[in-house]
Amino acid sequence: MNIVLAMAQGLVVMLVAPFFSGLARVIRAKMHNRRGPSILQDYRDLAKLMARPESVSSDSSFVLRIMPPLFLAVSFMLAMGLPMFTLQSPMPVFGDAITIMYALALSRFFFALSGVDSSNAYAGFGGIRELLMSVLIEPSMLIALFTVAIVCGSTDIATMGQHIVTGNVSSVVAVILAGVAFAAACYMELGKLPFDQAEAEQELQEGPLAELSGPSLAMMKLAMGMKQVVVVAWFTSIFIPWGEPATIGVTALVGAVVFLVKCLVDFVVCGVLENSVSRSRFKVLGNQTWAVVGIAVLAFVFVVVGV
Repeated sequence: MNIVLAMAQGLVVMLVAPFFSGLARVIRAKMHNRRGPSILQDYRDLAKLMARPESVSSDSSFVLRIMPPLFLAVSFMLAMGLPMFTLQSPMPVFGDAITIMYALALSRFFFALSGVDSSNAYAGFGGIRELLMSVLIEPSMLIALFTVAIVCGSTDIATMGQHIVTGNVSSVVAVILAGVAFAAACYMELGKLPFDQAEAEQELQEGPLAELSGPSLAMMKLAMGMKQVVVVAWFTSIFIPWGEPATIGVTALVGAVVFLVKCLVDFVVCGVLENSVSRSRFKVLGNQTWAVVGIAVLAFVFVVVGV
């Protein structure tokens, strides 16, 4: 039953990822007072890319070729391990906070490395920019997760969610502050304004994608959409675990509906926030991200003093 649920979670995330990425584009268009694309446009784009021939730079090595399937595999693996449809993780080995951080770091490293590997100036700068974003985002995520792990006594995501849903936490204020910091870090990880650039495929945000085409580009776009859903699921599994059934079984169908509703609400909120702010210069983003790190550190201090 566990492996069936794990595969179902991965497939559901794969199916709904283009819908949520299309939803973000629709929200942007409506808030800009223009018609915009259909909410299903990303499905059509993926179908067209899969039908097109693929070209590979003669200057690139195996890194650029393995990056799309590796990124997709990591996203699918994390979707299988997180407690999305129930409060239990179908595959606990993939549902540990440390495993998730290392898996995301692995995909980010190869994404950045593929930009440098292609010998394309835009792609190289985009890869370096991706690594700089990880330096700004990951400290707040790590400190927030470490804080909740101390309170709950485990780094397992399912265990953290079960402690919070039952109210079995010794430092409520610390958990709330950690949740605020983790939510802000997840928002940055989603690539939303002002921490990133909207639809900047030809700029620096998605520079490594400049050398991809055909099925590889389709695979990469799908993987990036899946990663966004996984990041949202990561946050909801820990800090908003209410609604899903406690055990794995037929009731997981109800949990799947609850999970999709949570994702819909989160993506709508993120879309509204994204289009309510202006684009910032990249070099000043550190001032904002370190404020999030400060909130996470304050949450850790509250755990130490027992608040």
